[in-house]
Amino acid sequence: MREKRPIRPILPRRAAGTTHDTVSPEHSMAPRHPGRSAAGQGSAVESSVVNSAIYRDGRRIASPSTPAEALASLPDASSMAWIGLYRPNDAQLHAAASQFDLHELAVEDAIHRHQRPKLERYGDTLFVVLRSARYLDESETVDFGELHIFCGPTFVLTLRHSESPELSSVRERMENEPELLKLGPEAVLYAILDAVVDGYAPVVAGLQNDIDEIETEVFGGDPAVPRRIYELSREVIEFQRATKPLLGMLRSLSAGFEKYHTDQELQRYLRDVSDHVTNVVERVDGFRDLLANILTVNATLISQEQNEEMRKLTHASITENEQLKKVSSWAAILFAPTLIGTVYGMNFENMPELEWAGGYLIALVAMGLTCLILYTIFKKRGWL
Repeated sequence: MREKRPIRPILPRRAAGTTHDTVSPEHSMAPRHPGRSAAGQGSAVESSVVNSAIYRDGRRIASPSTPAEALASLPDASSMAWIGLYRPNDAQLHAAASQFDLHELAVEDAIHRHQRPKLERYGDTLFVVLRSARYLDESETVDFGELHIFCGPTFVLTLRHSESPELSSVRERMENEPELLKLGPEAVLYAILDAVVDGYAPVVAGLQNDIDEIETEVFGGDPAVPRRIYELSREVIEFQRATKPLLGMLRSLSAGFEKYHTDQELQRYLRDVSDHVTNVVERVDGFRDLLANILTVNATLISQEQNEEMRKLTHASITENEQLKKVSSWAAILFAPTLIGTVYGMNFENMPELEWAGGYLIALVAMGLTCLILYTIFKKRGWL
């Protein structure tokens, strides 16, 4: 087994806004051999290569067309090969694994894809899975990518299964900083990790803006808010799955500082990346709690609106009942004299009361007394 080289420090981050005239082939995210079709190339690894280079003392000395040629072109153990593959198929991954002597379990994970972020060591090779994220302003959604990195003593092999993360800026940065490339494969690994973590900042800002908009819509009574809250919650959970495992990965790297004789300066830069990840994870955790609270508030507001509608309906029903009571009371009061008048209005010959001298007066008194009694009863009950 080859002796592990100590990890050396990387340089500070490139200042924001720095640009370069030279554009890496990786920028187009297309294979370097566009004329080679899948039918013509079969499973040749070079058909998925977007960039391949040999570096020595921080400078590119060769651009081999195949990974095998890159490994064969290494002049000595102090040089490094950096090969970037874009969406390789299974056969191409197996071919690359054979050329770089990669562990079969790591290759299996790379083939299956959709892995959670992790870091595993196989002998003197590190296998790293990263989940990138980018915020799409047009659709106000988060697009997630996946990147696999094999970092050996003299090589870095990157496998991109999606358009992001875009690694051309990392390669451009390092090629324009020879001192950075001189630090070897470990520096490339940490530079990629740093770029992925820095790419989370626009996503955090975009999610924060979406949450602010949702808060306004919730109190504005927008009926489409619950659906948007649910969709945003799913994105936040997915973002949480992409960022939270990084804390464990960085702790694992920190735990190996002494064992692998990591340079003190590199430890500082790694802690800086860890601080960025911690900040992102805390913000995302806060987003998830905030969305849960917003959903609760929205449900409460909807419940209050429903209660208000029920109150109005109940009030209307009570009003109708009061009116119905009044109508029914007066109908009952008027029914008593009507009943008496109807009885004595029947055409029967044998009705002794018709011959009474005071029969008419008695009938009127009975009508009035009945109405008065019913009125008193209904008045005491509040129906009138």
